[in-house]
Amino acid sequence: MEVSGRSCPFCLIAAGNADRRLAYEDEEIVAFEDINPQAPHHLLIVPRKHMQSLLEIEEEDAALVGRLVLVANRIARDRGIDLSGFRLVVNCNPDGGQTVYHLHLHLLGGRRMGWPPG
Repeated sequence: MEVSGRSCPFCLIAAGNADRRLAYEDEEIVAFEDINPQAPHHLLIVPRKHMQSLLEIEEEDAALVGRLVLVANRIARDRGIDLSGFRLVVNCNPDGGQTVYHLHLHLLGGRRMGWPPG
């Protein structure tokens, strides 16, 4: 598992210490293209605050987690995939498919999504 600080790739990106072009940023959140896209639009929406997974969300993080979804909606509208549809995914721990241990949303769109996933 990754830990906060220097060893977390998403902390490095959020701090501007990695060579990634951001699709969105504000004081609390960054968004960027996934390096292994699974759809024509596949972005990661990441809080600057390090939380390893969904399981570390505390009551005081509720507004921040809500803002992650609002940012996803904004990006979907900006990219023109809001009306056709998109998927938000949060993986949690190994069996849930999490590979980077920093809470993040996957925004996937631009193609029809199958069900059930995975």
